[in-house]
Amino acid sequence: MGDISIPDLQMNDGNTIPALGFGTYKLNGSSGVETMVSALKAGYRLLDSAFKYENEGAVGEAVRRSGIAREKILVTSKIPGLRHRYNEALYSIEESLYRAGLDYYDFYFIHWPNPSQDLYVEAWQALIEARKRGLVRSIGCSNFLPEHIQRLIDETGGVPAVNQIELHPYFIQQEQRLWHEQHSIITQSWSPLGRDNSAMQEPEIGAIARRHGKSAAQIILRWQVQLGAVPIPKATSPARQLENISIFDFALTAEEMAVISALDRPDGRRKDQHPAYYEEY
Repeated sequence: MGDISIPDLQMNDGNTIPALGFGTYKLNGSSGVETMVSALKAGYRLLDSAFKYENEGAVGEAVRRSGIAREKILVTSKIPGLRHRYNEALYSIEESLYRAGLDYYDFYFIHWPNPSQDLYVEAWQALIEARKRGLVRSIGCSNFLPEHIQRLIDETGGVPAVNQIELHPYFIQQEQRLWHEQHSIITQSWSPLGRDNSAMQEPEIGAIARRHGKSAAQIILRWQVQLGAVPIPKATSPARQLENISIFDFALTAEEMAVISALDRPDGRRKDQHPAYYEEY
């Protein structure tokens, strides 16, 4: 079991969330289980999955094989964009639990608002009901803009505990993060090191890394944590898993934070990077 302790953040529903989690996108089958068990033994306590990742079974198996008490591990899954009708959303949550072999999820999100379908309020009402039934502990959303979240609040009175968004040095999401903060919503970051990890090659980040005796990845993840966001990096090697989690023994200065944030790009990409679709909902 890992010796590194990750701090917890308080959420607006009274529950807590680790300040850093572990992404499981494309971690499937027995190799995926082994990778997740390794992460849990390194000290991670939050596994982020989704209906669309088709690995909820592997996540549940990793929880069981880890030897760590279930109540000490937090597990996330998400409703896909095409399952937003109220009954379909509830069935999706139940099927997620059956696949994982879990009695409850700690977090369940709407993966994407799918605004052209315009049923995300129904999906949100299903999440509220699932929480009442004890199927999930905390509910939130993913890839929602402020106007989508405001509609949830206006029509149901329920405020998401978390909104998971793309966030990295090329896409710092300052306005969205501020809106979350004003509404006591935790910002969780997918692709925290940048699409294809290219941000780690930036010379400004390299200089900060050398100054602290840390890796570029550790600098970016520390930047995320100091922004108040919860990054969910994925790594398959035990060494990289340990590296990514070892970010709570130093701090970046305000100037260093500003240097990293200045890498922000309007389209969220490095100057020489071609557009590419990254996440699948």
